[in-house]
Amino acid sequence: MTRLRVTELWTYPVKSCRGVALDHASVEARGLRWDRHWMVVDTSGRFLTQRDLPAMATIVPTVTAAALVLRAPGRPDLVLPHGPAGDQAVVTVWGDTVEARTVSAAADRWLSQHLGVGCRLVRFPEDARRPVDPTYGAPGDETAFSDGFPLLLIGQGSLDALNSRLAQPLPMRRFRPNLVVAGAPPHAEDDWRRIRIGAITLRVVKPCSRCVITTVDPDQGVRAGAEPLETLATYRRRDGRVYFGQNVIPDGAGEIRVGDPVEVLGDAA
Repeated sequence: MTRLRVTELWTYPVKSCRGVALDHASVEARGLRWDRHWMVVDTSGRFLTQRDLPAMATIVPTVTAAALVLRAPGRPDLVLPHGPAGDQAVVTVWGDTVEARTVSAAADRWLSQHLGVGCRLVRFPEDARRPVDPTYGAPGDETAFSDGFPLLLIGQGSLDALNSRLAQPLPMRRFRPNLVVAGAPPHAEDDWRRIRIGAITLRVVKPCSRCVITTVDPDQGVRAGAEPLETLATYRRRDGRVYFGQNVIPDGAGEIRVGDPVEVLGDAA
């Protein structure tokens, strides 16, 4: 039997900005530490993503013990020290109204100049709670500024199957997972219900429907055509949506490392 293992870990400190590859990560109730802890919003408080602004992919966030650092081509680095909570703000993520805190006027100016639109940077308060959809989660399940769930898992076999259909193979980064698991057949994760990585058990709760962000070149910050959505639609479409990957909720906290074995505890069979 092929051994399943974690081959990639990714976090996205600022929602819809570039991802950060990790060799190990702390798992918390909301997902990986610092994942989607910050978010860019417009002047009305609505969340902004690469759906509207592909250039967000060129913003590279780094979280240190002391600060969030933002880098982007042609702009000076912006260092935003971790500090006391800013002013209260009410923002929206899809249909959710979420409590947030402002970061700084300097962050707002830097982002507005780089993206060419008026916007603000907000962060998720440590004491705030944003429940996941109760249709799929249990009482106490929560997330931060993600689209809806703490973690996204994709099997390497699923990407390999997609790339076998494409003229130009695409990197896993196009799909913005948190966890990549190798050793399983294509889309085996569709049938998983519970898995264990190290000491942590995780529930696999909902397929992830995909949008135009998957068509954005993550290096250039521009839309690069109709793929992979066009090809995925030929074999991964259901109920008018295209699915790739699974949303996951952790049952506890702990550490995950690249190379960790993955055990399937329950599936749909």
